[in-house]
Amino acid sequence: MKREPSITRRLILALTSALVIFWLAAIGLGIQVMQHEFDELFDSAQQETAQRLLALVVNDRNQRLETDPPGVALLNSPASREYLTYQLRDKDKKVILRSNDASPEPFDAPLVRGFHNNDRQRIYTEATADGALFMQVADRLGNRREAVRESAVTLLLPLIVLIPASIFAIWLILGRALSPIETLRRNIATKDSGNMAAIEGHELPKEIKPIARSVNLLLARLRSALEAEREFSANSAHELRTPIAGALAQTQRLIEELSCGAARTRARQVESSLIDLGRLAEKLLQLSRAEAGIGASDKAEDLGKVLDMIVSDYERDSRTKGRVNYVPDAGSTLVRYADVDAFGIVMRNLIENALLHGDQARGATVSLDKAGTIRVVNGGPAIPQAHLSDLKKRFRRGTTSASGSGLGLAIADRIVSQMGGTLELRSPASEETSGFEAKVNLPA
Repeated sequence: MKREPSITRRLILALTSALVIFWLAAIGLGIQVMQHEFDELFDSAQQETAQRLLALVVNDRNQRLETDPPGVALLNSPASREYLTYQLRDKDKKVILRSNDASPEPFDAPLVRGFHNNDRQRIYTEATADGALFMQVADRLGNRREAVRESAVTLLLPLIVLIPASIFAIWLILGRALSPIETLRRNIATKDSGNMAAIEGHELPKEIKPIARSVNLLLARLRSALEAEREFSANSAHELRTPIAGALAQTQRLIEELSCGAARTRARQVESSLIDLGRLAEKLLQLSRAEAGIGASDKAEDLGKVLDMIVSDYERDSRTKGRVNYVPDAGSTLVRYADVDAFGIVMRNLIENALLHGDQARGATVSLDKAGTIRVVNGGPAIPQAHLSDLKKRFRRGTTSASGSGLGLAIADRIVSQMGGTLELRSPASEETSGFEAKVNLPA
Protein backbone atom coordinates (compact mmCIF):
# COMPACT_ATOMS: atom_id res chain seq x y z
CA MET A 1 0.00 0.00 0.00
CA LYS A 2 1.36 3.37 -1.00
CA ARG A 3 2.11 5.60 1.97
CA GLU A 4 0.22 8.87 2.01
CA PRO A 5 2.40 11.99 1.79
CA SER A 6 2.91 13.73 5.13
CA ILE A 7 4.21 17.24 5.79
CA THR A 8 5.31 16.20 9.28
CA ARG A 9 7.29 13.23 7.97
CA ARG A 10 8.97 15.35 5.31
CA LEU A 11 9.90 18.06 7.78
CA ILE A 12 11.26 15.54 10.29
CA LEU A 13 13.42 13.86 7.64
CA ALA A 14 14.59 17.19 6.17
CA LEU A 15 15.38 18.86 9.50
CA THR A 16 17.03 15.77 10.98
CA SER A 17 19.13 15.27 7.83
CA ALA A 18 20.15 18.93 7.84
CA LEU A 19 21.03 18.71 11.54
CA VAL A 20 23.18 15.59 10.97
CA ILE A 21 24.92 17.17 7.97
CA PHE A 22 25.69 20.35 9.92
CA TRP A 23 26.92 18.24 12.84
CA LEU A 24 29.21 16.21 10.57
CA ALA A 25 30.50 19.40 8.94
CA ALA A 26 31.20 20.83 12.39
CA ILE A 27 33.00 17.62 13.35
CA GLY A 28 35.13 17.78 10.19
CA LEU A 29 36.07 21.37 10.91
CA GLY A 30 36.69 20.51 14.56
CA ILE A 31 38.98 17.61 13.58
CA GLN A 32 41.09 19.94 11.46
CA VAL A 33 41.35 22.44 14.31
CA MET A 34 42.14 19.68 16.83
CA GLN A 35 44.79 18.20 14.56
CA HIS A 36 46.48 21.57 14.28
CA GLU A 37 46.27 22.16 18.04
CA PHE A 38 47.47 18.64 18.83
CA ASP A 39 50.47 19.12 16.54
CA GLU A 40 51.33 22.33 18.37
CA LEU A 41 51.01 20.63 21.77
CA PHE A 42 53.02 17.59 20.76
CA ASP A 43 55.69 19.71 19.09
CA SER A 44 55.95 21.87 22.18
CA ALA A 45 56.26 18.78 24.38
CA GLN A 46 58.94 17.33 22.10
CA GLN A 47 60.92 20.54 22.06
CA GLU A 48 60.74 21.01 25.83
CA THR A 49 61.64 17.35 26.45
CA ALA A 50 64.65 17.55 24.13
CA GLN A 51 65.97 20.74 25.73
CA ARG A 52 65.63 19.45 29.29
CA LEU A 53 67.13 16.05 28.49
CA LEU A 54 70.06 17.64 26.70
CA ALA A 55 70.74 19.94 29.67
CA LEU A 56 70.63 16.97 32.05
CA VAL A 57 72.90 14.88 29.86
CA VAL A 58 75.49 17.65 29.47
CA ASN A 59 75.52 18.22 33.21
CA ASP A 60 75.88 14.50 33.85
CA ARG A 61 78.70 14.12 31.35
CA ASN A 62 80.62 16.98 32.93
CA GLN A 63 80.47 15.20 36.29
CA ARG A 64 81.57 11.84 34.98
CA LEU A 65 85.14 10.71 35.49
CA GLU A 66 87.30 10.34 32.49
CA THR A 67 88.08 6.77 33.63
CA ASP A 68 84.45 5.66 33.05
CA PRO A 69 84.22 3.13 30.22
CA PRO A 70 82.61 4.41 27.05
CA GLY A 71 79.45 2.79 25.65
CA VAL A 72 75.83 3.34 24.74
CA ALA A 73 73.73 3.92 27.81
CA LEU A 74 70.17 2.67 28.19
CA LEU A 75 67.60 4.44 30.36
CA ASN A 76 66.00 1.94 32.68
CA SER A 77 62.24 2.45 32.34
CA PRO A 78 59.12 0.30 32.77
CA ALA A 79 58.07 -2.06 30.04
CA SER A 80 55.07 0.14 29.25
CA ARG A 81 54.83 1.89 25.93
CA GLU A 82 56.82 5.12 25.57
CA TYR A 83 55.11 7.88 23.64
CA LEU A 84 58.36 9.82 23.29
CA THR A 85 61.68 8.14 22.55
CA TYR A 86 65.04 9.83 22.29
CA GLN A 87 68.63 9.32 21.24
CA LEU A 88 71.72 11.26 22.24
CA ARG A 89 74.20 11.42 19.38
CA ASP A 90 77.62 12.94 18.96
CA LYS A 91 78.89 14.95 16.06
CA ASP A 92 79.99 11.70 14.40
CA LYS A 93 76.32 10.62 14.32
CA LYS A 94 76.92 7.79 16.80
CA VAL A 95 74.23 6.95 19.38
CA ILE A 96 75.69 7.33 22.84
CA LEU A 97 72.44 7.32 24.85
CA ARG A 98 68.92 6.21 24.06
CA SER A 99 65.61 5.48 25.76
CA ASN A 100 64.35 1.95 26.32
CA ASP A 101 61.99 1.92 23.30
CA ALA A 102 64.31 3.81 21.01
CA SER A 103 65.84 1.96 18.09
CA PRO A 104 69.58 1.19 18.42
CA GLU A 105 69.96 2.46 14.90
CA PRO A 106 70.27 6.24 14.53
CA PHE A 107 67.05 8.09 13.76
CA ASP A 108 66.42 8.89 10.14
CA ALA A 109 66.85 12.61 10.69
CA PRO A 110 69.70 15.05 10.06
CA LEU A 111 71.69 16.50 12.98
CA VAL A 112 70.19 19.93 12.49
CA ARG A 113 68.22 21.83 15.11
CA GLY A 114 64.48 21.67 14.32
CA PHE A 115 61.73 19.23 13.25
CA HIS A 116 61.97 16.52 10.64
CA ASN A 117 59.36 13.97 9.53
CA ASN A 118 59.89 10.49 8.16
CA ASP A 119 57.36 7.79 7.31
CA ARG A 120 56.60 6.86 10.93
CA GLN A 121 57.95 9.59 13.22
CA ARG A 122 58.27 13.28 13.79
CA ILE A 123 61.71 14.01 15.22
CA TYR A 124 62.95 17.14 16.96
CA THR A 125 66.72 17.76 17.17
CA GLU A 126 68.37 19.96 19.78
CA ALA A 127 72.18 20.60 19.88
CA THR A 128 74.61 21.85 22.50
CA ALA A 129 76.21 25.22 22.06
CA ASP A 130 79.54 23.71 20.89
CA GLY A 131 77.78 21.32 18.50
CA ALA A 132 79.33 18.25 20.12
CA LEU A 133 76.10 16.56 21.22
CA PHE A 134 72.68 16.26 19.66
CA MET A 135 69.46 15.22 21.44
CA GLN A 136 66.80 13.82 19.13
CA VAL A 137 63.29 13.20 20.53
CA ALA A 138 60.92 11.16 18.33
CA ASP A 139 57.13 11.02 18.48
CA ARG A 140 55.29 8.36 16.50
CA LEU A 141 52.87 9.86 13.96
CA GLY A 142 50.46 7.06 14.83
CA ASN A 143 50.09 8.51 18.33
CA ARG A 144 48.91 11.81 16.89
CA ARG A 145 46.55 10.15 14.46
CA GLU A 146 45.15 8.01 17.25
CA ALA A 147 44.48 11.09 19.39
CA VAL A 148 42.66 12.77 16.53
CA ARG A 149 40.72 9.58 15.73
CA GLU A 150 39.59 9.09 19.33
CA SER A 151 38.51 12.72 19.54
CA ALA A 152 36.53 12.34 16.31
CA VAL A 153 34.83 9.19 17.60
CA THR A 154 33.97 11.04 20.82
CA LEU A 155 32.30 13.76 18.77
CA LEU A 156 30.45 11.22 16.59
CA LEU A 157 29.07 9.18 19.50
CA PRO A 158 26.48 11.86 20.48
CA LEU A 159 24.86 11.34 17.06
CA ILE A 160 23.53 8.01 18.35
CA VAL A 161 21.45 9.93 20.86
CA LEU A 162 21.10 13.12 18.87
CA ILE A 163 19.30 11.58 15.88
CA PRO A 164 16.39 9.91 17.77
CA ALA A 165 16.25 12.81 20.23
CA SER A 166 16.08 15.34 17.40
CA ILE A 167 13.38 13.30 15.63
CA PHE A 168 11.28 13.25 18.80
CA ALA A 169 11.89 16.94 19.51
CA ILE A 170 11.07 17.96 15.93
CA TRP A 171 7.94 15.77 15.98
CA LEU A 172 6.84 17.34 19.26
CA ILE A 173 7.52 20.89 18.07
CA LEU A 174 5.80 20.27 14.73
CA GLY A 175 2.83 18.72 16.50
CA ARG A 176 2.34 21.87 18.52
CA ALA A 177 3.07 24.15 15.57
CA LEU A 178 0.61 22.30 13.31
CA SER A 179 -2.15 21.98 15.93
CA PRO A 180 -3.98 25.05 14.51
CA ILE A 181 -4.24 23.19 11.19
CA GLU A 182 -5.89 20.25 12.97
CA THR A 183 -8.24 22.69 14.74
CA LEU A 184 -9.14 24.27 11.41
CA ARG A 185 -9.68 20.81 9.90
CA ARG A 186 -12.08 19.84 12.69
CA ASN A 187 -13.98 23.10 12.28
CA ILE A 188 -14.32 22.54 8.54
CA ALA A 189 -15.44 18.93 9.14
CA THR A 190 -18.42 20.16 11.19
CA LYS A 191 -19.77 22.18 8.29
CA ASP A 192 -22.72 20.76 6.38
CA SER A 193 -26.02 21.97 5.03
CA GLY A 194 -27.25 22.46 8.60
CA ASN A 195 -24.16 24.31 9.82
CA MET A 196 -22.83 26.98 7.51
CA ALA A 197 -21.60 29.38 10.17
CA ALA A 198 -18.32 31.16 9.44
CA ILE A 199 -15.14 29.76 10.96
CA GLU A 200 -13.61 31.83 13.76
CA GLY A 201 -10.11 32.68 12.58
CA HIS A 202 -8.91 35.42 14.94
CA GLU A 203 -6.88 32.92 17.03
CA LEU A 204 -5.31 31.20 14.02
CA PRO A 205 -1.69 31.94 12.97
CA LYS A 206 -1.31 34.43 10.17
CA GLU A 207 -0.12 31.67 7.80
CA ILE A 208 -3.47 29.84 8.16
CA LYS A 209 -5.83 32.81 8.31
CA PRO A 210 -6.00 33.10 4.47
CA ILE A 211 -7.25 29.49 4.35
CA ALA A 212 -9.94 30.27 6.93
CA ARG A 213 -10.98 33.37 4.96
CA SER A 214 -11.20 31.33 1.75
CA VAL A 215 -13.30 28.66 3.48
CA ASN A 216 -15.61 31.35 4.89
CA LEU A 217 -16.06 32.83 1.40
CA LEU A 218 -16.92 29.36 0.10
CA LEU A 219 -19.36 28.81 2.97
CA ALA A 220 -21.03 32.13 2.18
CA ARG A 221 -21.51 31.08 -1.44
CA LEU A 222 -22.87 27.71 -0.34
CA ARG A 223 -25.26 29.39 2.11
CA SER A 224 -26.61 31.57 -0.65
CA ALA A 225 -27.01 28.59 -2.99
CA LEU A 226 -28.68 26.41 -0.35
CA GLU A 227 -30.99 29.18 0.80
CA ALA A 228 -32.03 29.80 -2.80
CA GLU A 229 -32.62 26.06 -3.27
CA ARG A 230 -34.61 25.77 -0.04
CA GLU A 231 -36.66 28.83 -0.85
CA PHE A 232 -37.40 27.53 -4.32
CA SER A 233 -38.38 24.08 -2.98
CA ALA A 234 -40.57 25.55 -0.23
CA ASN A 235 -42.26 28.05 -2.51
CA SER A 236 -42.76 25.50 -5.26
CA ALA A 237 -44.21 22.92 -2.90
CA HIS A 238 -46.42 25.51 -1.22
CA GLU A 239 -47.69 26.94 -4.51
CA LEU A 240 -48.37 23.48 -5.90
CA ARG A 241 -50.60 22.44 -3.00
CA THR A 242 -53.53 24.65 -4.02
CA PRO A 243 -53.70 23.74 -7.74
CA ILE A 244 -53.12 20.07 -6.95
CA ALA A 245 -55.93 20.11 -4.39
CA GLY A 246 -58.19 21.90 -6.90
CA ALA A 247 -57.36 19.44 -9.67
CA LEU A 248 -57.94 16.53 -7.30
CA ALA A 249 -61.34 17.88 -6.26
CA GLN A 250 -62.40 18.39 -9.87
CA THR A 251 -61.19 14.89 -10.75
CA GLN A 252 -63.14 13.34 -7.89
CA ARG A 253 -66.26 15.24 -8.92
CA LEU A 254 -65.73 14.06 -12.51
CA ILE A 255 -65.48 10.46 -11.28
CA GLU A 256 -68.86 10.78 -9.58
CA GLU A 257 -70.45 12.17 -12.75
CA LEU A 258 -69.03 9.54 -15.10
CA SER A 259 -70.66 6.22 -15.56
CA CYS A 260 -68.70 3.02 -15.28
CA GLY A 261 -66.39 2.54 -18.22
CA ALA A 262 -63.00 3.40 -19.66
CA ALA A 263 -63.39 7.13 -19.00
CA ARG A 264 -64.07 6.59 -15.31
CA THR A 265 -61.11 4.20 -15.06
CA ARG A 266 -58.80 6.83 -16.56
CA ALA A 267 -60.24 9.41 -14.16
CA ARG A 268 -59.39 7.07 -11.25
CA GLN A 269 -55.83 6.85 -12.56
CA VAL A 270 -55.66 10.64 -12.75
CA GLU A 271 -56.94 10.82 -9.17
CA SER A 272 -54.21 8.41 -8.00
CA SER A 273 -51.53 10.42 -9.79
CA LEU A 274 -52.76 13.66 -8.25
CA ILE A 275 -52.73 12.10 -4.79
CA ASP A 276 -49.11 10.95 -5.32
CA LEU A 277 -48.20 14.40 -6.62
CA GLY A 278 -49.75 15.99 -3.54
CA ARG A 279 -47.75 13.70 -1.27
CA LEU A 280 -44.58 14.56 -3.18
CA ALA A 281 -45.27 18.28 -2.79
CA GLU A 282 -45.83 17.74 0.93
CA LYS A 283 -42.55 15.80 1.22
CA LEU A 284 -40.66 18.51 -0.63
CA LEU A 285 -42.08 21.09 1.76
CA GLN A 286 -40.99 18.94 4.72
CA LEU A 287 -37.56 18.47 3.16
CA SER A 288 -37.08 22.20 2.76
CA ARG A 289 -38.03 22.69 6.42
CA ALA A 290 -35.66 19.91 7.47
CA GLU A 291 -32.82 21.46 5.50
CA ALA A 292 -33.52 24.76 7.22
CA GLY A 293 -32.66 23.11 10.58
CA ILE A 294 -35.99 23.04 12.42
CA GLY A 295 -35.14 20.08 14.65
CA ALA A 296 -33.16 21.70 17.47
CA SER A 297 -34.79 23.69 20.27
CA ASP A 298 -33.57 25.34 23.47
CA LYS A 299 -36.80 24.49 25.27
CA ALA A 300 -37.70 21.08 26.66
CA GLU A 301 -41.01 19.71 25.36
CA ASP A 302 -43.10 16.69 26.32
CA LEU A 303 -42.92 14.77 23.06
CA GLY A 304 -44.94 11.90 24.53
CA LYS A 305 -48.10 14.01 24.19
CA VAL A 306 -47.21 14.74 20.56
CA LEU A 307 -46.80 11.01 19.92
CA ASP A 308 -50.19 10.29 21.54
CA MET A 309 -51.85 12.91 19.31
CA ILE A 310 -50.27 11.52 16.13
CA VAL A 311 -51.41 7.98 16.91
CA SER A 312 -54.91 9.33 17.69
CA ASP A 313 -54.98 11.07 14.27
CA TYR A 314 -54.25 7.77 12.54
CA GLU A 315 -56.93 6.09 14.62
CA ARG A 316 -59.55 8.68 13.60
CA ASP A 317 -58.68 8.32 9.91
CA SER A 318 -60.94 5.69 8.34
CA ARG A 319 -58.16 4.57 6.02
CA THR A 320 -55.72 3.75 8.87
CA LYS A 321 -58.09 3.00 11.75
CA GLY A 322 -56.93 -0.06 13.67
CA ARG A 323 -53.66 -0.32 11.76
CA VAL A 324 -51.44 1.57 14.25
CA ASN A 325 -50.79 -0.21 17.56
CA TYR A 326 -49.31 2.07 20.24
CA VAL A 327 -47.73 0.29 23.27
CA PRO A 328 -45.90 2.69 25.63
CA ASP A 329 -44.25 1.24 28.75
CA ALA A 330 -45.80 2.12 32.06
CA GLY A 331 -44.25 5.29 33.45
CA SER A 332 -42.40 6.11 30.24
CA THR A 333 -41.78 9.80 29.49
CA LEU A 334 -40.31 11.65 26.52
CA VAL A 335 -39.23 15.17 27.55
CA ARG A 336 -36.59 16.36 25.12
CA TYR A 337 -35.06 19.54 23.73
CA ALA A 338 -36.69 19.30 20.31
CA ASP A 339 -39.18 21.17 18.17
CA VAL A 340 -42.65 19.61 18.43
CA ASP A 341 -43.51 20.24 14.77
CA ALA A 342 -40.24 18.67 13.66
CA PHE A 343 -40.85 15.66 15.92
CA GLY A 344 -44.31 15.33 14.42
CA ILE A 345 -42.85 15.27 10.91
CA VAL A 346 -40.42 12.51 11.96
CA MET A 347 -43.07 10.27 13.51
CA ARG A 348 -45.60 10.75 10.70
CA ASN A 349 -42.97 9.80 8.13
CA LEU A 350 -41.90 6.71 10.06
CA ILE A 351 -45.46 5.52 10.67
CA GLU A 352 -46.50 6.28 7.09
CA ASN A 353 -43.46 4.35 5.82
CA ALA A 354 -44.43 1.34 7.99
CA LEU A 355 -48.05 1.40 6.82
CA LEU A 356 -47.21 1.79 3.12
CA HIS A 357 -44.36 -0.70 2.77
CA GLY A 358 -45.03 -3.18 5.56
CA ASP A 359 -47.38 -6.14 5.84
CA GLN A 360 -50.84 -4.67 5.24
CA ALA A 361 -52.50 -7.24 7.49
CA ARG A 362 -50.24 -6.49 10.45
CA GLY A 363 -50.01 -2.70 10.24
CA ALA A 364 -47.49 -0.78 12.33
CA THR A 365 -46.48 -1.08 15.99
CA VAL A 366 -45.22 2.02 17.83
CA SER A 367 -43.57 1.54 21.22
CA LEU A 368 -41.96 3.85 23.79
CA ASP A 369 -39.80 2.44 26.60
CA LYS A 370 -38.74 4.03 29.89
CA ALA A 371 -35.40 5.13 28.40
CA GLY A 372 -37.26 7.25 25.85
CA THR A 373 -36.47 5.02 22.86
CA ILE A 374 -39.13 4.98 20.16
CA ARG A 375 -39.57 1.96 17.90
CA VAL A 376 -41.75 1.75 14.81
CA VAL A 377 -42.04 -1.86 13.60
CA ASN A 378 -43.84 -3.33 10.62
CA GLY A 379 -44.04 -6.80 9.15
CA GLY A 380 -42.81 -8.01 5.80
CA PRO A 381 -39.78 -9.78 4.35
CA ALA A 382 -36.35 -8.88 5.73
CA ILE A 383 -34.31 -6.27 3.86
CA PRO A 384 -30.66 -7.12 3.05
CA GLN A 385 -28.21 -5.32 5.35
CA ALA A 386 -26.40 -3.81 2.36
CA HIS A 387 -29.56 -1.91 1.39
CA LEU A 388 -30.47 -0.52 4.83
CA SER A 389 -28.03 2.41 4.76
CA ASP A 390 -29.25 3.40 1.27
CA LEU A 391 -32.80 3.84 2.56
CA LYS A 392 -31.77 7.06 4.36
CA LYS A 393 -30.70 8.66 1.09
CA ARG A 394 -33.04 10.89 -0.87
CA PHE A 395 -35.28 9.23 -3.47
CA ARG A 396 -34.02 5.77 -2.47
CA ARG A 397 -36.65 3.07 -2.06
CA GLY A 398 -36.52 -0.59 -1.21
CA THR A 399 -37.94 -3.42 -3.30
CA THR A 400 -41.59 -2.45 -2.87
CA SER A 401 -44.50 -1.90 -5.17
CA ALA A 402 -46.19 0.63 -2.87
CA SER A 403 -46.38 4.26 -3.90
CA GLY A 404 -43.95 6.73 -2.36
CA SER A 405 -41.34 9.37 -3.07
CA GLY A 406 -38.33 7.89 -1.29
CA LEU A 407 -38.00 10.99 0.92
CA GLY A 408 -39.66 9.95 4.19
CA LEU A 409 -36.69 8.24 5.87
CA ALA A 410 -34.24 10.85 4.53
CA ILE A 411 -36.35 13.66 6.08
CA ALA A 412 -36.70 11.77 9.37
CA ASP A 413 -32.96 11.05 9.59
CA ARG A 414 -32.10 14.67 8.85
CA ILE A 415 -34.38 16.08 11.54
CA VAL A 416 -33.36 13.48 14.15
CA SER A 417 -29.68 14.36 13.60
CA GLN A 418 -30.55 18.04 14.12
CA MET A 419 -32.07 17.05 17.47
CA GLY A 420 -28.77 15.37 18.37
CA GLY A 421 -30.29 11.90 18.14
CA THR A 422 -29.92 8.86 15.91
CA LEU A 423 -32.24 6.97 13.59
CA GLU A 424 -31.32 3.30 13.42
CA LEU A 425 -32.80 0.98 10.81
CA ARG A 426 -32.96 -2.77 11.44
CA SER A 427 -34.17 -5.70 9.40
CA PRO A 428 -35.27 -8.13 10.60
CA ALA A 429 -36.83 -6.31 13.55
CA SER A 430 -35.54 -6.87 17.08
CA GLU A 431 -36.37 -10.34 18.44
CA GLU A 432 -38.03 -11.28 15.12
CA THR A 433 -37.00 -13.17 12.01
CA SER A 434 -38.56 -10.75 9.54
CA GLY A 435 -39.99 -7.27 9.34
CA PHE A 436 -38.49 -3.82 9.54
CA GLU A 437 -37.74 -1.58 12.55
CA ALA A 438 -36.96 2.15 12.79
CA LYS A 439 -35.43 3.02 16.18
CA VAL A 440 -35.23 6.67 17.32
CA ASN A 441 -32.96 7.74 20.21
CA LEU A 442 -33.09 11.36 21.33
CA PRO A 443 -30.67 12.74 23.95
CA ALA A 444 -32.23 13.70 27.26
